[in-house]
Amino acid sequence: MTKIVFFDVADYEVDYLMRSCDGEFDFVLVEESLSSISNILSEWRDAEVVSCFTTSRIGKDVLKKFPNLKLLALRSVGFNHVDIDYCKKHKITVVNTPNYGNMTVAEFAFGLMLDVSRKITLAYNDLKNAIVDAKHTIGTELFGKTIGIVGLGAIGAEMARLSYGFGLKVLGYDIKEREILREKYAVSYVPFDELLRRSDFISIHAPLTKDNYHIFNMKSFEKMKPNAIIINTARGEIIDTQALYNAIVDGKIAGAGLDVLESEEILTDPDYLVDVGRMKVNALQKIVLNNSLLKLDNVIVTPHIAYDTKEAIDRILSLTMANIYAFENGVVQNKVV
Repeated sequence: MTKIVFFDVADYEVDYLMRSCDGEFDFVLVEESLSSISNILSEWRDAEVVSCFTTSRIGKDVLKKFPNLKLLALRSVGFNHVDIDYCKKHKITVVNTPNYGNMTVAEFAFGLMLDVSRKITLAYNDLKNAIVDAKHTIGTELFGKTIGIVGLGAIGAEMARLSYGFGLKVLGYDIKEREILREKYAVSYVPFDELLRRSDFISIHAPLTKDNYHIFNMKSFEKMKPNAIIINTARGEIIDTQALYNAIVDGKIAGAGLDVLESEEILTDPDYLVDVGRMKVNALQKIVLNNSLLKLDNVIVTPHIAYDTKEAIDRILSLTMANIYAFENGVVQNKVV
């Protein structure tokens, strides 16, 4: 019987996974994340399948501890937390769960945009502190403004749909242009620099690649409107955190809504507290900047929860089990590598 170890298992996932695996697999459900200094118990090491979320950091040091591993079933779309080269070299199949949260993430991104532009959280915090100051919470309307969407895949397309419905003019930047988005949501594809110059709002929905690492840097922010607001629900490393902080403090842009940050795993992974020497200087610098961003009135930061709805979680679990069952039957679906 195939052995599966599920890591990052939340309470609300237990019933579904037990029902799906009981009698079919030898399985273990583990609440903790999987990382290079996790205490990987001996009874887990013979697993042929490992499933985890993005909070696990799966480098070669981790993968070496599973000599029988054949399938890494990610409960996420992204896979930048996995040593893909090691998996390729050792013939470990990696699959993900695409399209589980297209609308989910787009709705959250739009919510961040509304929050920052209308200063909703700022007003709420003021009121809790018995402060009512209308001048402090003057916002900006969305209707008639221009949004630039970087990455018009499944999630970006949903963001275009929502934006079009709110009466925003939609600019798009993507390596692949889709005619259907022009027809349905009046998307105008433009070069990146033009998108920067013309947009009142920018929302990022691109996967992290070597080509777009820090694509939003100081030069980018200098091209943007001083009233522009940037939203990131994709990957933190697409934005240079130092450049973002400087741009906001210096008034080069008006604000930001961030569900992802550079080096965000340090904020959530207890292993870093067990061994602080594991942190690199660059990561520590990012943490200082992240904490500074949290103190700014015109920035909203949330802890990577754009995907987090009951409906999306149900789809993640369903897709994960479908991927595992397919693999058991000799079929690989949703393959990353």
